[in-house]
Amino acid sequence: MCGRYALYGPRSRSRAEAEYFANLHEFPGSWNVAPGSVLPITRLTRDGTIEQTTARWGLVPYWAKDEKTGYKCINARAETVTTTASFKEPYRNRRRCLVPACGFYEWQKHAAGKTPYYITSSDGSLLAFAGLWDSWRKPDGERLVTFAIITTQANDMVRRLHDRMPVILEPDDYRTWLEADDPRDLLRPAPLEMLVCYPVSERVNTPKNDAPDLIAPAR
Repeated sequence: MCGRYALYGPRSRSRAEAEYFANLHEFPGSWNVAPGSVLPITRLTRDGTIEQTTARWGLVPYWAKDEKTGYKCINARAETVTTTASFKEPYRNRRRCLVPACGFYEWQKHAAGKTPYYITSSDGSLLAFAGLWDSWRKPDGERLVTFAIITTQANDMVRRLHDRMPVILEPDDYRTWLEADDPRDLLRPAPLEMLVCYPVSERVNTPKNDAPDLIAPAR
C-alpha cells in the first residue's frame, strides 16, 4: 500500500518535471504526508492542457453520501481499478492524475515492533505515482477535489517490507496515463534500478512530526 509519502525540494530537475510539475516550488515541503492532506496533483483539462492543482488525499466519489468515504479510499488496487465502484468511473472517464512525490515510507515488521524505511529515486529525480481524482459536491455547494494513489504488487526491493507499492510511472508514460483509453499496462511494479531503500527514524510513525531529518538514514 501507500499510506505515507514525502514531497520537498530541491530536486534534480528534469524535462518531464519542468513540463508536468512546473509549479511545485509554490507548495510547502512535507516530509511526512498523511491521508487527508491537501497536495498538488497534475491532470488534463477538457481541452488536453496540462493542469497542476491541489486535491485532498482520499478519493470521495461524486456519488458518495458524505466525504468520510475518502478515508477508506486512499489507495486503489491496480488489479481491480476498472471494477471497484469508487474507482471505475474516474479511470474510464480519464479522471486520472500524476501524484508527485520525492519518496514514500513502508514499515518492516519484526518481533520488537516495526522499522520505517524510506524508498526514493536512485538519481534524486521526482517520482510520479499513478493516481485517480474525483469531484464531490459538499452540502453548501462547494466542490471538493480528492485523489487516490494506485498500488500494484511490490518489486523485489519493497517486497521484504510489504507486498504492495505505489505505481510509479516512467516520464515517457505520463501523457499516456493521462489521456489513453485504457492504459492498464502501465500499472506495474517499478524497476529495481529506479529506487533505493534505507531505514529511517521512528519519528516518522507520528504524522504530526514533519521535518527534513525524517528522511535521514537511521543511525
